[in-house]
Amino acid sequence: MSRLPDKLEGIIEPVITAMGYEFVGAEFNKSSKNSVLRIYIDNEDGIQLDDCSRVSHQVSGVLDVEDPIPGHYTLEISSPGLDRLLFRAEHFQRFSGHKAHIRLYAPQDGRKKFTGELLGMDGQDVLLSVDSEVYRLPLNAIEKARLVPEFESTGRRH
Repeated sequence: MSRLPDKLEGIIEPVITAMGYEFVGAEFNKSSKNSVLRIYIDNEDGIQLDDCSRVSHQVSGVLDVEDPIPGHYTLEISSPGLDRLLFRAEHFQRFSGHKAHIRLYAPQDGRKKFTGELLGMDGQDVLLSVDSEVYRLPLNAIEKARLVPEFESTGRRH
C-alpha cells in the first residue's frame, strides 16, 4: 500500500467534501493483477453502504474524466472503521490520547514499529508515548499509522 500523490488527492478530496463527507485519506495498492484504490470517508452520523455507493459513483465519474491512474484498478470506498488509519497531522492531533500503532519507512532508535498513546503533534513530528518514553516520529517518515481499538470490559464473564 502506498499513499496517494497530492495531485490525485486534489482530484478526489473536493468531490467527497462537496458531498458532505470527510475525506479521511486513501491508499493505492499497485499490483500486476488487481490494483486497488481504497478511499476512506466519514461523517458525524457514520458511514453506511449507501454512502459508499454514492461516493463511489461520483468519484469514479471524475476519475474516468481525469484519468490520473494508468491501467486497470478497482475503486473501493470504505468507512475508517475502529482501527482507523491516520493520514494527516490533524488526525494525529484529533486522536491525541488514543492508542495507535505506527510503522516507519526506516528504523528510528533501532525499530520500525511503535505502539503507544498519541500525544498529538509538535511541528511536523508525531509524539507517541511508549512505555513512559516519548518518541518524536517525523510525519513524513510514517509508512502507516492506525488507531488500536480499545474495548472496555464489563466485568462479566460469558
